[in-house]
Amino acid sequence: MKIGIISGSHRPDSQSSKVGRHIEQTLTQQALCESCWFYDLGGNPLPLWDEGVWDQDNQHWQQQLEPLRQELHSCDGFVMISPEWHGMVPAGLKNFLLMWAAGGELAHKPALIVSVSASLGGAYPVAELRMSGYKNSRLCFLPEHLIVRNVGSVFNADSKDNDPKSQQYLSDRLLYCLQLLREYALALRQVRQSGKASLEVYSTGM
Repeated sequence: MKIGIISGSHRPDSQSSKVGRHIEQTLTQQALCESCWFYDLGGNPLPLWDEGVWDQDNQHWQQQLEPLRQELHSCDGFVMISPEWHGMVPAGLKNFLLMWAAGGELAHKPALIVSVSASLGGAYPVAELRMSGYKNSRLCFLPEHLIVRNVGSVFNADSKDNDPKSQQYLSDRLLYCLQLLREYALALRQVRQSGKASLEVYSTGM
């Protein structure tokens, strides 16, 4: 079992990355997977999508995407972390999701949405990802999600910087979500192996 964690902020040293590292630590400590892959868009910005993505002879794109493609194919499930910027998912995360369609890198794999807010927001990225983030990639968002509000006061390495009540609640809720993610990841293996989810029949979502 391998879980990929995508930190969708393209700011360096972001709060989303901080939350992602805590999630990685939780997955490891709780033995919910054998390995994790952490991809931080703050340190690995991708070029803006263009139609060259579909051209197998386009060396520019193939060199950019092949290492990511291999990592994504090897993952059984994902955690998608999105900060709320002006009520929206960051452009870099939307751009990331545009890259993966025909190759089935994300197809029929579960993903937990984790939204991050510096204050009391965080709901809009959840709605946006659920509305359109899965269409051609066939990513399967869990019915559960996690919104980390007042993110500066939780999931900090120094426990003195955390609000005890919020930290306990979010830690418990996170563990519940990650345990559920593991079960979905195990179950959806059977769907992918069945041969009934071929992208060759319908290459794009309706």
